[in-house]
Amino acid sequence: MLDRVGNAPSLLAAGSRVVGDVETAGALMVGGEVIGDGHIGGELSISAGAHWQGQLLAQRALIAGRLTGGITVTDRIEIAASAVILGRVTARMIAMARGATIDGEVTVTGSEPIVEFDERRERGTPPG
Repeated sequence: MLDRVGNAPSLLAAGSRVVGDVETAGALMVGGEVIGDGHIGGELSISAGAHWQGQLLAQRALIAGRLTGGITVTDRIEIAASAVILGRVTARMIAMARGATIDGEVTVTGSEPIVEFDERRERGTPPG
């Protein structure tokens, strides 16, 4: 992810816990737990061990962990095989690895179909 975000991202490290809404103009990497809504102006990355509970709005997203709540992405979302999403997913472009779990409605707002792929990373290896 670091090579795609441009500026240094904000980081919520593994073991951290945030209760409350999160808003950032740039990228955000989450390795811990967040309980609250989020408005991310850049790319959101939720690592395999992370959990976000709440509604999310992001420009781009890469989800490898757990999301309980909906996510709306204005551009592209990549959903890793380790991802578990309980809620609505809306994005212009969606790429989803075989093995990912989504329990909710999936809506593509662009003209491209959902892309399914076999993940090349080993489970437990952080995406990006």
